[in-house]
Amino acid sequence: MPSIRDRVKQLVPLQVTNRVRESLVDYGVRTSDRRPLPDFLIIGTKRGGTTSLWNYLIQHPLVPRLFPAWNTKSSHYFEEHWGRGEAWYRSHFPTLRQREALESRHGGPVRVGEAAPLYMFHPLAAQRVAALMPQVKLIVLLRDPVERAYSHWKERSTNGVEPLDFAAALAAEAERTAGERERLIAEPEYFSEPYDWYTYRARGRYLEHLEPWLARFDRAQLLFLPSEDLYRDARATYRRTLDFLGLPAFDLPDFKVYNDRRSAPLEPALRAELTEYYRPHNEALRQRLGLSLDWPDRVA
Repeated sequence: MPSIRDRVKQLVPLQVTNRVRESLVDYGVRTSDRRPLPDFLIIGTKRGGTTSLWNYLIQHPLVPRLFPAWNTKSSHYFEEHWGRGEAWYRSHFPTLRQREALESRHGGPVRVGEAAPLYMFHPLAAQRVAALMPQVKLIVLLRDPVERAYSHWKERSTNGVEPLDFAAALAAEAERTAGERERLIAEPEYFSEPYDWYTYRARGRYLEHLEPWLARFDRAQLLFLPSEDLYRDARATYRRTLDFLGLPAFDLPDFKVYNDRRSAPLEPALRAELTEYYRPHNEALRQRLGLSLDWPDRVA
């Protein structure tokens, strides 16, 4: 059994770490008036390659990481931390001086952003973003909703928050999430874990969740990227994203896949049911956006 002295020694580094973290967060907030708002957001979709695309972008010398360094890709401000206020949000981004230093060093425009796949799905995020950053650029990854739903379930299952098999989880979705969307609208500072965790089927009705964004932002501000294009040719998708953001070309040595989850194939009958379910939603999406989405849901 460790002595009291040993236990104290173990606690001291943790206390120091916590103090350092608190100090950095406080510094970010205190300097928030010197921290411009981001230039772009990757707003979705969950399990559509957002982590991979984000990691490719921050390897570009003109795309700085979030502040402090432990923030991997998102502040989650527009869905989970809305109540913390604008100064807290700004605290996550580099100062104007840091931007200018990067521009001077690399001879190009800095582009700052974050990636939060719940933004597209949250019922209030579009209006919040439009009010604060009406000129922001928006990147939307769209994956075959059948594959997306299955991948979402695999992630939740692996993370230990989903005890049900996929079929049972789909059957339980409506009951688990009943009233959550309405509560998010009625209580602006409320955050719903069930709405984030268990919306396997609902999240794939993409057009339903994109309409608030399409209503508030000029189409030129939105870049729609089929996830399948990213998987097949990450380099080309990365270059297309750089062009959209107005960044100079920058080649990467490789395109590692992040958060990939291998597993047994989806059971055929369940795949067929989901494919049929999403068919009208996908066709409406194609027509509305003018996209050629390579998903196996068209009638032969």
